[in-house]
Amino acid sequence: MIITVRTTTGRENASLTAISTRIQARKIPIKSLFFTDDLRGYIFIEGETEDIEKAVKNIPHVRGLINKEVNISELEKFLIAEKSEIKYDIGDIIEVVGGPFKGEKAKITRMDEAKSEITIELLEAVIPIPVTISISIIRLYEKKK
Repeated sequence: MIITVRTTTGRENASLTAISTRIQARKIPIKSLFFTDDLRGYIFIEGETEDIEKAVKNIPHVRGLINKEVNISELEKFLIAEKSEIKYDIGDIIEVVGGPFKGEKAKITRMDEAKSEITIELLEAVIPIPVTISISIIRLYEKKK
């Protein structure tokens, strides 16, 4: 059975880590636990109700249990990763929004759709050096003309 645990919004990861540590230390038979950014303030735990109550009792940021079983079909959309289609082309100008090159603008020189990576050349660099980064940390700045 899957039970929903209410937490302080934005502290789901801290609560999940504390619960996980307690489960391992006390060998509580919990099958799985997760949270999603789409449902802030909630953690889902799979196990028996008594075991879940033991696992979350007096954990910081835990607000309580919602004693209603959640069906796995209701959570599938959060568990199954959607394959996002790459909407970039070689020659597009992008802005890096994460990692060590955050804030830099660059031109796409190569794409690897299988690995979800792109190779870019930074526009502000004196010498254009190809850098390979994840497609998840970029945003389109300007389409190739």
